[in-house]
Amino acid sequence: MKDLTFTISGGGIAGLTTAIALKRIGIKAKIVEAAPEFKPVGAGITLAPNAIKAFQHLGIKQEIEEASNLISGLEICDFKGKTITQQPSEFDESTAIHAIHRGNLHEVLLSHLKDHSIVLGKRTTGFNKKADQIELTFDDGSTHLTDLLIASDGIHSPIRKQLLPDSELRYAGYTCWRGISANNFGIEKATESWGHGKRFGIVPLPDNQIYWFACLNAPVNDPQMKKYGVHELRQVFEDFHTPIPDLIGSTPDSQILWNDIYDLKPIRNFAFGDVVLIGDAAHATTPNMGQGACQAIEDAVILAECLKRSSTAAQAFQFFEQHRKKRAQSIVNRSWKMGKMAQMDNRFLSTLRNGLMRAIPASVLKSQLKSIYDIDFTL
Repeated sequence: MKDLTFTISGGGIAGLTTAIALKRIGIKAKIVEAAPEFKPVGAGITLAPNAIKAFQHLGIKQEIEEASNLISGLEICDFKGKTITQQPSEFDESTAIHAIHRGNLHEVLLSHLKDHSIVLGKRTTGFNKKADQIELTFDDGSTHLTDLLIASDGIHSPIRKQLLPDSELRYAGYTCWRGISANNFGIEKATESWGHGKRFGIVPLPDNQIYWFACLNAPVNDPQMKKYGVHELRQVFEDFHTPIPDLIGSTPDSQILWNDIYDLKPIRNFAFGDVVLIGDAAHATTPNMGQGACQAIEDAVILAECLKRSSTAAQAFQFFEQHRKKRAQSIVNRSWKMGKMAQMDNRFLSTLRNGLMRAIPASVLKSQLKSIYDIDFTL
């Protein structure tokens, strides 16, 4: 199998981590990426224990942790700042969450792929079968031949759309702004504050930075939402507890990203003979559980393990689907439901929700986290 050529379409977290995982088992994959260059763009992401375990499996855990910030606590509260629920405080390897800027994570991953062929400015549009090979097509009219294709080209994957024309993106019903600001507020733990049809999250990053996000119920692709900047967002969240309004106000407009929130309605297959879908191309999820990147990272490790233990790539890709489909799609559905609960706009129901969540025993919360964080990478 090592004599076959592997191509990864998409150089995001899923694609880069997969290339590292394949390198570890002696397979050097070519990466084709749509962006003309890698830039330290994006906002912050959280790496839950399942992702950290995956990086440990790949031998890069220490570097990831050094580039990230260990979060000292994780709390959900109401918009006045009263605690609704919080992650058990006895942090250890099984519960610790790290926050990292997406650009810094990319830098660490790329540092392990200096000997790889990474071709930038190649936006995949689809593929054709040529005898026993796959011909990738790009929007500049060029093509690329490969024996095997790993599609990590994101939620809008043209590879998935070609394989599954009926695959469907779902609008979650809310839109989101993400920002990076200086941590001038002494914030040490991550919080998510739930209001009525809106919520605000805060995650402390390294280098005295804060990553924040603001979600608001809105029609899909609302032109009014596109116009929102710091001034408008501060007005929307002016009734939220300290320091949320001031945190928004301290953020330059240039440091704010906006997009509607979608996920991928669970699809019937990940594996298609000599083509396999991974990451957001296979199971894009809403960000409510902080598991989007984590599940992509899990994919990378499991795919390499499947290849290591299989006699053919097609067999490995099918093995991968069997191992990943149920878990990944369960996360997608749980995150979808959590988002609906968090974005309740009925005042009576959202108040009732808060009360019911406060009554959930800590043991139940711990069990729920365990079901997400526990994963065994030995197949």
